[in-house]
Amino acid sequence: MKASDLFSLTGRVAMVTGASSGLGIQFARALADNGAAVALVARRADRLAALKAEIEAAGGRAMAIEADVTDRAAMARAFDAAEAAFGTVTILVNNAGVAQHPLRATEVSPEEWRRVLSVDLDAVFYNAQEAARRMLAAGKKGSIVNIASVLGFGVAKGTAAYAVAKAAVVQTTKALAVELAFKGVRVNAIAPGWFVTEINDKYLESEAGNALKREIPMGRFGNPGDLDGALLLLASDAGSYIAGVTIVVDGGQVVQIKG
Repeated sequence: MKASDLFSLTGRVAMVTGASSGLGIQFARALADNGAAVALVARRADRLAALKAEIEAAGGRAMAIEADVTDRAAMARAFDAAEAAFGTVTILVNNAGVAQHPLRATEVSPEEWRRVLSVDLDAVFYNAQEAARRMLAAGKKGSIVNIASVLGFGVAKGTAAYAVAKAAVVQTTKALAVELAFKGVRVNAIAPGWFVTEINDKYLESEAGNALKREIPMGRFGNPGDLDGALLLLASDAGSYIAGVTIVVDGGQVVQIKG
């Protein structure tokens, strides 16, 4: 089979959460460019509309759905809307996330802890659960791709809540995969390293960011398309025998030994 066929998503229906900015925009583009109809989910409707127009102008299919990923009723309506327009969602990219305010662990308030975990962990589980239930009810095989982080494997100061949430996403991915793989729903994750987005651009462009860059074996931060290969592998038939894994895409950062 040709690679173009193996990685094709023609006829698939995808949903990308957090599709109004950062990595979510590129995930949506990559899925649409390879044949999937994409439901774009986020809170900023104007940005979703712009991305929808861009995808359609390139010959793809997309729809914009305004929803908060922590609102389970709103997300159920989002899945309903996607099904009505395109059919059962068989690819879910659980991308929506928030960064932690840079606080030491002793300074993290209960409100900050819950804010981070409600988006970065709770919503990941509940939306994966919703997607899986619908795939099973429709008798469809599919793929759920959770977006973790290298901070799920190593912790930096000032990231306690975020790192805990992302480590839990890795374990959530394994737990879901064990229960869903035999039913045809594969659950995997991607753990990006440092990618410049509007959330972190000021920090990564600072002197502290330059110091961080020097610690990455490849000597640079991630570029927008650097996650496309991992995403398409896990979303398509190319990854049909992959379940419960987290693919780290970080330029070699987490494997180096520090003295």
